[in-house]
Amino acid sequence: MYLCFLIENRSAGSRRYRLAAVGLGLLCVLLLTAITVLWIQFNHLTAERDQLQTSYTNLTAERDQLQTSYTNLTAERDQLQTSYTNLTAERDQLNTVWIGLSDGETEGDWKWVDGSELITGFWYPGEPNSYGDEDCGLYGYWSDPVNNWNDYPCNQQFFWISLCFSSNPLNLYNFQSQVK
Repeated sequence: MYLCFLIENRSAGSRRYRLAAVGLGLLCVLLLTAITVLWIQFNHLTAERDQLQTSYTNLTAERDQLQTSYTNLTAERDQLQTSYTNLTAERDQLNTVWIGLSDGETEGDWKWVDGSELITGFWYPGEPNSYGDEDCGLYGYWSDPVNNWNDYPCNQQFFWISLCFSSNPLNLYNFQSQVK
């Protein structure tokens, strides 16, 4: 009986060890499978992280490039605005010319540069007003196509127009533009 018990005990103990060994083996296989799956997922996430890092680096470079382009465009816009302002002033100066008319000798007595008196004037309404020592006649100051004469201080620089009569009937008027 004692021998039987030992054999029985050994068999029961052996079963327990076998069961434990099989359980541990299954746990090892399960653990190895989990580690493999996690390793694959880790590699995949690492690749995604590297792609995101590359994308972030590219986006940062693009942002810097766009900032530089914006700065350049802003500077170019400012230069164009300055050019526009200068060209507008130049255009206005070209459209506005001295016409050889002055009341510098006697206020309100307008005479041409040859000394002849003004007979018909094309003054803008309210002009001449002699505001601020305005003794010279200017054409083109106002937008009215006919009545656009203005009196203006003679010390300002504008182009001037002079009318000359010619013996040649085909060249009746000779207009010259010069800086005063």
